[in-house]
Amino acid sequence: MALAIIVMAAGKGTRMQSDLPKVLHQAHKRPLIEYVLDTSYALDPQKIVLIIGHQAELVKAATSRYKVSTALQEPQLGTGHAIMQAEAELHDFQGEVLILSGDAPLVSHLTLKKLIAFHHTKKAVATVLTADMENPAGYGRVIRQPGSDSVLKIVEQKDATATELAVQEINSGIYVFDAAILFEALRQITTNNAQNEYYLTDVFSICFKSGRPVYAFKTDNPNEIIGINTPEQLKEAERLMLEEKVV
Repeated sequence: MALAIIVMAAGKGTRMQSDLPKVLHQAHKRPLIEYVLDTSYALDPQKIVLIIGHQAELVKAATSRYKVSTALQEPQLGTGHAIMQAEAELHDFQGEVLILSGDAPLVSHLTLKKLIAFHHTKKAVATVLTADMENPAGYGRVIRQPGSDSVLKIVEQKDATATELAVQEINSGIYVFDAAILFEALRQITTNNAQNEYYLTDVFSICFKSGRPVYAFKTDNPNEIIGINTPEQLKEAERLMLEEKVV
């Protein structure tokens, strides 16, 4: 099955206390985005699309040694809106689309291979990579059908009920989709939520309502899916990189 990868790298990263695009902040003297692109290359995809936005030309220049296509997200209206921008680059692509975040440098290509293999085995149209976290605050929660790999919904923290907030299985922001179904579902999502944004996770509920199989694959290493939003999280990521030999 052909594979395309979309890497979200449009964010400003306000909490990094810098005007530098978040994905260009450095861990061990390398921009975060390089780790994600190196991991992407290890999966031998047919195409990589980089979604750029804040200081787009700077991100484009910093990644110029990589063979990637770029798509501009301007203005930035959420994760679903980001992926919509890749449709033109993938209009004739048939296969699976892996979605990665440019600020999550710790995920390994081996975990991603397992995720894609699980997606195949389940004959899923959409699969989310998840992890159990002792303190899931700030993350979207994955609500499963009890005792199964099937997903009922993925709910953002700001939209979650008290019961949903008690769930410790979190959404990593890493997904595999059937390409045609992804872009078909993106045309149906709305901004009717607490953030007034297009949530990529709403694609899952659209798939589920239409009876299409949606699954969750859990990594046993929650460190892999950590995203970086603050200088403190960057320092912690550098520590984990040394520990897990990512550097």
